[in-house]
Amino acid sequence: MRTRQVALHVSLTVGGLLMLFPFVWMLLTSFKGTHQMLNNPTDWLPSPWLPQNYVEVLTGSTILGAFWNSFYIAVVNVALTLLTSAMAAYAFARIKFRGSGALFVLFLATQMVPPQVTIVPLYLMLAKFGWVDSHMSLIVPTIVNPFAVFLLRQFIRAVPVELEEAARIDGANRWTIFWRIVLPNIKPGLGAMGIIAFLAAWNSYFFPLIFLNTPELFTVPMLLATYAKQFGAIDYGLILAASSIAVVPTLIAFLIGQRKIINSMAASGLGGR
Repeated sequence: MRTRQVALHVSLTVGGLLMLFPFVWMLLTSFKGTHQMLNNPTDWLPSPWLPQNYVEVLTGSTILGAFWNSFYIAVVNVALTLLTSAMAAYAFARIKFRGSGALFVLFLATQMVPPQVTIVPLYLMLAKFGWVDSHMSLIVPTIVNPFAVFLLRQFIRAVPVELEEAARIDGANRWTIFWRIVLPNIKPGLGAMGIIAFLAAWNSYFFPLIFLNTPELFTVPMLLATYAKQFGAIDYGLILAASSIAVVPTLIAFLIGQRKIINSMAASGLGGR
């Protein structure tokens, strides 16, 4: 048994180091000059260490705006996603009506439809609303999340029905029960889903690529794409420096919420055995 445990820990450590290698390589390479990067790409350490890439990225006129755009879009997306998903999850978990099971299965089936399939009708619809080349096109289509509804529904089903019945006897209506009893009891699920939604909104590239045209509206992934210049001349130093900065918020969010994510998946039955 001890030998198996040692072998398991060694294999997990090796796998973790392999997963960490691209990030370490990105960070070290971002301090290299263009000459070393192109002529000696296998060198592990920069020689010499050149922080000019970070200086150029941080002093750029668009980097702060792109970070602000990504941040506030992600925060608004998280708030609206949690609100709409929690309400839909409560309806599917507690309000019984004819065809609720079939409707829930049909709703979950939309998760299997890739966004590339529906992008043309979505673009036409948002164009009629006048939301193309605006941040509304990145927020509104993504606040309906079937996975979030499924995850929160699992948590709501674990809340004892007796709590709601007692509140109903005391005169609480459906909204009061949802706001004061259900939501406080599913905080772990809300926290985990909030982190997942934040990471998805921060790293989103497909929707900004389709809907945004004005550089002042670009998010961080779109800004990174603009560093690929014309005629195939790519400034790898700027891209890697900006990527190293852009990964910091997602890394912080994951480190803070990884335990909540794992615990919520186990509590909802998604983690398996």
